[in-house]
Amino acid sequence: MEIYLDNSATTRVYGEVANLVVKTMTEDYGNPSSMHHMGVVAENYTKQAAEQIAKTLKINARDILFTSGGTESDNTAIIGGAMAKHRLGKHLITTAIEHPAVLNTMKYLEEQGFEVTYLGVGEDGRIDLAELESAIREDTILVSIMAVNNEIGARQPIEEAAQIIHKKNPDILFHVDAVQGYGKYRFNLKQAGIDMMSVSGHKIHGPKGVGFLYIRSGVRLVPISYGGGQQAGLRSGTLNVPGIAGLGLASEMIYKDFDEKSEKLYSLKKRLIKGLTEKLPDIRINGLFAGDKNVSELSDEELDAAIKQTAPHIVSVSVKGVRAEVLLHALEDKEIYVSAGSACATNHPSVSATLKAVSLPKELLDSTVRLSMSEFTTQQEIDDTVEAFAEIVPMLRQFARR
Repeated sequence: MEIYLDNSATTRVYGEVANLVVKTMTEDYGNPSSMHHMGVVAENYTKQAAEQIAKTLKINARDILFTSGGTESDNTAIIGGAMAKHRLGKHLITTAIEHPAVLNTMKYLEEQGFEVTYLGVGEDGRIDLAELESAIREDTILVSIMAVNNEIGARQPIEEAAQIIHKKNPDILFHVDAVQGYGKYRFNLKQAGIDMMSVSGHKIHGPKGVGFLYIRSGVRLVPISYGGGQQAGLRSGTLNVPGIAGLGLASEMIYKDFDEKSEKLYSLKKRLIKGLTEKLPDIRINGLFAGDKNVSELSDEELDAAIKQTAPHIVSVSVKGVRAEVLLHALEDKEIYVSAGSACATNHPSVSATLKAVSLPKELLDSTVRLSMSEFTTQQEIDDTVEAFAEIVPMLRQFARR
């Protein structure tokens, strides 16, 4: 039986979402910029999607900008925000464990004359708020911090960071990459003090190639693409109506029965961690503690508390003596699909910046896999995965020693 545990890379589309996408491609396929009836019908799909998303975030639908996904949303927020405020300063702040969509955008801006401060993280993958506060300068114009790390599931103190940033200078733009956080946590953006937030559809059981950027009313961005002036000139181009309609419905569905889904994922995560550490006591779970602790020595209450500080769907496991790529393919032979790291970097193998930032021992940097679950993951699949690890890892270690 196929076991898919790479949901941080992409998710299975909800059946209802797939049906809606097909309908907007084969029946209601008008261009939303057209003035005739079919154009109006198409435009209504985009308006409805904006309303569906807005309800999940307690914001106005006018604050939603549709994009092609998380990468474009990050680029639009960071480049557009930096260019809009460059006369006030050229200092930006981010973290050392951001997604490449943020880190490489920051590198581009450094080439354009901006200065970037990269905040470090502890062994649990969380930033030090005192370091953030001391990094803010008079010429700081934008801060970008991810809500949840895509490799180890570390959750950042976003609301506390927002308070520090805006207390220092209310004009600093605060951007949050919530690609791995939206749908896993509830967000009240105005209350949280977030100015911009990026989300991707295919991480929440929606279509690929679509996402959105929340832009707080009053925030000015310089467009990074030009054309026919759609979406108030911020992102020109014909709107992806099928993707947008699917994204709106997926956003609504991901938050239905939210508490039950969250508890299920945390329960599965605990079961996976306990199962792996009991069967293979010499492995390491990353991003769970601020230090090297043994899971087996913790009480259920202590383990619960540690897990609840992290994202409910991601488990990062380092297996000493076994290369991640070898383990990945051995699991694949059993039709169990996991990741050796961020899917966005799969075709460009390199040492993970995140794993280095959390001070993972050198011998484990190339021995780490990520398992990520969804609401469709079952307890049986978790148990079967644990058994597969218990069978495969000793054989791979023995083979590696030859």
